[in-house]
Amino acid sequence: MRSPSQILAESAVIAVVGASRDPDKTAHSVPAAMQRQGWRIIPVNPFADELFGEPAYRTLADIPHPVDLVNVFRPAEDAVEVVRQAVAINAPAVWLQLDIVSPQARQIAEQAGIDYVENRCIAVERAVAGLTRLG
Repeated sequence: MRSPSQILAESAVIAVVGASRDPDKTAHSVPAAMQRQGWRIIPVNPFADELFGEPAYRTLADIPHPVDLVNVFRPAEDAVEVVRQAVAINAPAVWLQLDIVSPQARQIAEQAGIDYVENRCIAVERAVAGLTRLG
């Protein structure tokens, strides 16, 4: 399994499940920060048509192209279904944000052979590792 920094370094397209329309929420500010650092952010939010200048999709299955990483901003009880969906679209990695932990979601990811990170902030990990996808 890859480390969190390896996952970020090897990912270009990040689907963000639970991306928020509210700029005051971390589910908006964190994906926006990642986008500013050069990652393509694909928002997954059934209540938005567009976020971060990208079309928003209702579900992971609706995204018409491959993604490198599924970043989850949903409660732990929703993580199991999100990981199942990530496996179904052949996402190579899933990342549950800070304070989101799900042993069952981890088990599903491990059984599918995909990388799994939980209870860590993608933007913090990016900054600590000094990663960017710019130029």
